[in-house]
Amino acid sequence: MLKSIGKRVLQTLVVLFCVSLLIFILLRIIPGDAITTMMGEHANAETIERLTKEMNLDKPFYVQFASYLRDICTGNFGSSYTLNKPVTELISAAFPNTVMLAVFAALIAWVIGMVCGIIAAVRKDGILDRLFMGFSLLGVSIPVFMVAMLLQYLVGYRLHWVDISGVKNWTGFILPAIALGWNSAGSIARLTRSTLVEVLQEDYIDTAKAKGLGQGAVLLLHALRNAMLPVITMMALQISSLLSGAVITETIFSINGVGRLAVDAITSRDIPLLQGTVLFTTVIVIVGNLIADCLYTVLDPRIRKGA
Repeated sequence: MLKSIGKRVLQTLVVLFCVSLLIFILLRIIPGDAITTMMGEHANAETIERLTKEMNLDKPFYVQFASYLRDICTGNFGSSYTLNKPVTELISAAFPNTVMLAVFAALIAWVIGMVCGIIAAVRKDGILDRLFMGFSLLGVSIPVFMVAMLLQYLVGYRLHWVDISGVKNWTGFILPAIALGWNSAGSIARLTRSTLVEVLQEDYIDTAKAKGLGQGAVLLLHALRNAMLPVITMMALQISSLLSGAVITETIFSINGVGRLAVDAITSRDIPLLQGTVLFTTVIVIVGNLIADCLYTVLDPRIRKGA
């Protein structure tokens, strides 16, 4: 396992370098000028020239990139052009809200998705199977922003159960988490059902039943353990979708999170802030995938043996 983790760490460094290079190139080849955007259209040429030199934007590309790599290796992502604060400080202040939203959304997606998928597999071709799979298909089909606006109108505006936007306490995360997690819950439910139905038809399941084990014991001790590997893979990959979906969800519900920071950075062409949020999100996704790989070895002994 340690050797595998070491390889993944090296791969992570390569991925982070490629992502930083790609975002660095893209932000400098798109039309427009960051200084003009920051100062406004009526800024005079002398001010633009002075700020360009102060921010080292007049230097060659490779010099800027080398300086940027040197800074991020020391944990310095620069200062925001528009907010005039260190990027690390802004991300640190916004990250707890993104974590809360992602945790609530993941709990909703994983718990509801797995429970519905298990029930649908056990009650294959029954009413509950068709009902849960219908809702899962609906969740997969409807975009996140549409679910968010529907929840805002029905639950927040019409019923007045929770606030429409903003986060005053933990209840402010309920609607955003449902909107963000519903799509993932549908995908997990469908995958859980399909893999569990396939596993329940294996010979060792019949053998376990022949030994006198009840349906619950067979399901928990044998079927679920073998059916969870592809589900865990999807759950790990959904970390990236939850974080990318948080960009839309945080903007709609006015949550001060990393996703909303990225949207504001794009709007104002705040290069340091956008680079920082993209790299930070990339690290979170990679860590989530690494955790999933470690869980494989716990669930499947064959992976530990190199089979």
